[in-house]
Amino acid sequence: MLNPPPHATETRLLQGDKAGIARAAALLRGGHLVAIPTETVYGLAGDAGNDRAVAAIFAAKDRPRFNPLIVHLASLAQAERLARLNRPARVLAERFWPGPLTLVLPLRADAGLSPLVTAGLGTVALRLPAHPLARALLKRAGIALAAPSANRSGRISPTRPEHVLAGLGGRIAAVLDGGACAVGLESTIIDATGAQPRLLRAGGLTTETIESALGAPLASPDTPAGNTPSAPGQLESHYAPRGRVRLMARQRRPGEVWIGFGPDCPGSDGLNLSPGADLTEAAANLFHILHRADARAGEDGTIAIAPIPDTGLGRAINDRLCRAAAPR
Repeated sequence: MLNPPPHATETRLLQGDKAGIARAAALLRGGHLVAIPTETVYGLAGDAGNDRAVAAIFAAKDRPRFNPLIVHLASLAQAERLARLNRPARVLAERFWPGPLTLVLPLRADAGLSPLVTAGLGTVALRLPAHPLARALLKRAGIALAAPSANRSGRISPTRPEHVLAGLGGRIAAVLDGGACAVGLESTIIDATGAQPRLLRAGGLTTETIESALGAPLASPDTPAGNTPSAPGQLESHYAPRGRVRLMARQRRPGEVWIGFGPDCPGSDGLNLSPGADLTEAAANLFHILHRADARAGEDGTIAIAPIPDTGLGRAINDRLCRAAAPR
């Protein structure tokens, strides 16, 4: 079981050789966090199918709320197992992967990703990095990796291993040393869920190059293209239970489904975000427990939620819960 930052052990700097790749892969499969080089910036990687590992990414970065994360993959075939690609998406994937392009795509129901990766939404952001160490590591690890930039939230993106160590040293298990990043600018993000792809974030791949490959212009960032998409840094919609939500509930009222936190607020029938009051564990459990409570409460019921400390990951948890409880 991972320890929440900042109580991690000393961060190791792994050489970019076979031994370093093997060690990084073993750490990632074990649920730990490793900063990895890509051609854009260093990414803070964790197993995208492991709730606790993904929650630890948010904790290590001091990320202020649950934003979707980019999932890094080894192959197009792996992407097809996680998401559905329409014709424009396939054109872009076949032309620009591996490379500095992220595609936001409809998530498959059986993808097996942690819901923390997608912020509980129906889309997922995918990328195949071109950096040779990243590609070797993804192949060796054999898992999808959630990997936002390897820096504290709000700080400058890291393009060298020393940048990562300055910001995250002692908070993560290791950094895989790939030297300086070749691109040094985050990936371009395209919403490819509809018939006309839409630019969400300019980055390392130019709009002109993308439009040339498509043979058509991209929709502008403020032009709707089907359902409102979600991308890293753009948490535009949130999971909301069908019924009512009552926050700061220290005990259950008759008829309510109660989600607890800590030993003093146990919750209903095991619905406790963390019996030990561990915020990292609570973050990992949040979406799953909300779904379970929603199934029990239904459209006419009330979900009562115990107080969560408003520190560290607790701020992110409370942000999500306040939005879930907002009138709609």
